[in-house]
Amino acid sequence: MSDDLTDLLHEVADRHRAAPPVPGREIRRLAERRGRRRRAAYASGAAAVALALAGGLAVAFTGHDGARPAPPAAASATAPPRPSPEQPQRATATVDLSRHELALSGRRLPVSGGTAQHPTPTGRMTVVAKYPERRLPGATVGLGKEYDVAMDWVVELRAADGTTNYLVALTFNEQAPGERDVTHGWIGLRPADAKWCYQLLQPGDEVRISRTGPAPD
Repeated sequence: MSDDLTDLLHEVADRHRAAPPVPGREIRRLAERRGRRRRAAYASGAAAVALALAGGLAVAFTGHDGARPAPPAAASATAPPRPSPEQPQRATATVDLSRHELALSGRRLPVSGGTAQHPTPTGRMTVVAKYPERRLPGATVGLGKEYDVAMDWVVELRAADGTTNYLVALTFNEQAPGERDVTHGWIGLRPADAKWCYQLLQPGDEVRISRTGPAPD
């Protein structure tokens, strides 16, 4: 037999030769190793599934995806209330007809009131208007209804019942204030004092008129 044929027969025999037998102990060792690998793989998969479920439940119960909630917006500071406008100081004048005196802002001024036939009404009155000059009915100053008289530094007063009276400059008899009553009910002052009262008193101020002694004869 030639050498080439011999080599070919050996090659065919090697291909069909059975694998050498493996001892039983080695087979058990390999089986245990494969079992441990499978259990480790199962454990890793179960842990991953549990972690994923835990994450999903956290999102479901907290309502967010794990990001920290934004801090609440700081409350905007409320604007301080605007200060209410200051109310003007109201002046109060008091007139004592018995003493022929008007007290206002620390000063005491002589006045002349109404005569016995035309007494000056008493009580609380309010300044409603003022005029540097105003024409008053003649009856107001005792000259009859057919006349109007121009009076200076007029402060118009009104009582709660609608009664009207006046503080005016007594230009025709400057000696009467502080001495005697010569008017038809209004209150007369010396021109300089009447101007000062006109400048100080404002609508809304009070004038309280009283009589502490007997009425004029």
